[in-house]
Amino acid sequence: MLGLRQLTRLRAELVELVSDLKRRLLTLLDQTFPEFETFLREKYCKTELALLQTYPTPSDLATVDVDTLTKLLETHSHYKIGRAKAEFILKAAQTSFGVPYGHKAARIQIRLLAAQIVHLEGQQKELNREIATYVAAIPNCLTTISGIRPIIAAVLLGEIGDIRRFRNAKALVAYAGIDPNVSQSGEFTAKKTYLSKRGTRHLRRAVWLAACAATRNDPAFQALLQKKMAEGKHYHLAMGAVANKLMHVIYAVMRDNKPYYPLKLAGYPAA
Repeated sequence: MLGLRQLTRLRAELVELVSDLKRRLLTLLDQTFPEFETFLREKYCKTELALLQTYPTPSDLATVDVDTLTKLLETHSHYKIGRAKAEFILKAAQTSFGVPYGHKAARIQIRLLAAQIVHLEGQQKELNREIATYVAAIPNCLTTISGIRPIIAAVLLGEIGDIRRFRNAKALVAYAGIDPNVSQSGEFTAKKTYLSKRGTRHLRRAVWLAACAATRNDPAFQALLQKKMAEGKHYHLAMGAVANKLMHVIYAVMRDNKPYYPLKLAGYPAA
């Protein structure tokens, strides 16, 4: 499990790094080419990044003929995007109200940032394949649980390790740091509770993401979230309860190595 944990943590670092690069790229584009975000439906897709590496600023695009730009768009989008979009982009570049100065520095930054994103996303895909190979060799039924996709399952397996290390589901919940933490001092007990956030943040984040997905796809988890919010709990506190419940399910599925069935959710917390 150690190897799987290392790979999933490296993937998390790459995802975070790519997100940071995309934010920096967006800041530059807002200054130099604010119309750019209206070009393509999918932001930072392969076609958009190729366009930025080749023609990073409006002044670069202004020198290109429509046929050349059309060919670039068709090549990188597998002919899903063509001449009409090329004409739209060229017109936007010619009439852009972006900041006209500092384009030389912006050109270098935009081109390099786009190239870095392409490179790191390629590494992320390679990691995904390696992680899938690791997970396939470990008998588990985690992806039968609502909200748990293969990558989340890999994080759970890597971070939890041998489920027999935990005497019960509550111990696993505490390890993930999603158990409630109540502030107390003498005879005073705070009315508000928070997640303790002890343990590994990688496991906690994976469970939280899975819980969010589960509330969209599983009626039982949807009902739990609605029930907690109807009781007056803040959304994040209600989601904490969902994550706690989900962790009980994860514990039972890993302990028994049997698939999860939504209708049996009520029985899992007693594990």
